Amino acid sequence: MTVPALKPRSATHADLPALHALIERGFRGTAGAPGWTHERHLFEGPRTDVATLAAIVDAEAQDLLIAESDGEPIASVQISRVGEGTVYMGMLCVDPERQSGGLGGRMIAIAEAEAVARYGATGMEMTVINRRDDLIAYYGRLGYVPTGEKRALPAGVGQLHDDLTLLVLAKPLGESPLP
Repeated sequence: MTVPALKPRSATHADLPALHALIERGFRGTAGAPGWTHERHLFEGPRTDVATLAAIVDAEAQDLLIAESDGEPIASVQISRVGEGTVYMGMLCVDPERQSGGLGGRMIAIAEAEAVARYGATGMEMTVINRRDDLIAYYGRLGYVPTGEKRALPAGVGQLHDDLTLLVLAKPLGESPLP
């Protein structure tokens, strides 16, 4: 699969309905749909809502970056300054029809570069559900390592298992070009 040229931009309120639909497809998926990053076997109900996405768009120390093809969002990633030198990366989503083609890695590299440029980040952290060994391995190949810290899931996320936690992964950021 060819990876399109990426020029991600900050999401606006006008983008949110289409972006919300992309995030739900990517995280919750549907039976028989392509993609490997869905969580439908772990959660029921929506992954997020438009109001939550709007709060990210409106926040001063956060951004929701989107990549588009033919005017439609095909990938997203959230960056949020959480401390001196640390930026949180979340809501990484690639359209299930476009997964396994390098787009996710490109979005991560762009998020890292933006974190350094905008917030002076020296480190990036993220959380991954403890039952997602495939994602933990993927992020490990990109330099993210478990910190040993675990965080509770937010209340009301519709988890289908009572043993779910969020593992914190981190990576130091330095001077590196985009792939």
